[in-house]
Amino acid sequence: MDKMSHFEIMVSVIGAFIATLAASFFSFSILSVENHAMILASTGASAMLLFGMPNSPASQPWNLVAGHLISGFVGVSCHLLMSNDLLAASAAVPLAMVCMHWLRCLHPPGGATAVTAIIGGSHVHELGYLFLILPVLFNSIILLSFALAVGTLRKVNPYE
Repeated sequence: MDKMSHFEIMVSVIGAFIATLAASFFSFSILSVENHAMILASTGASAMLLFGMPNSPASQPWNLVAGHLISGFVGVSCHLLMSNDLLAASAAVPLAMVCMHWLRCLHPPGGATAVTAIIGGSHVHELGYLFLILPVLFNSIILLSFALAVGTLRKVNPYE
């Protein structure tokens, strides 16, 4: 793993804060306060990967976006097809993992996205497959946009 300079770490930390704030604000505007923390779980985990380990395969754009979308799809499907939330959540993670491996887009925070679709409460359930767009896709795009900008800033280190 590449060692990041102090400047790169500082830029990454600020970028992670702004990106998480923007994605959280967006999620908060769509979902109720009771479900907000669960949406932040996968967003926060993705931010840690994108900004803290930008060169990791799991941090690449395809992995981020496709990994969350596939996981969200699997989670919503499990919720709709299984009447027991414990069983649905337990099945959603390995099913999402298999799908991500098959499509070469492994993004571990997707597991939290799959589980959120099941235990996220009535507001998440009411969204159904729209959950994939609002907030999953939008949060992924927000994080990716900031990560790309921060990646550019990290390359122009004025202290080198």
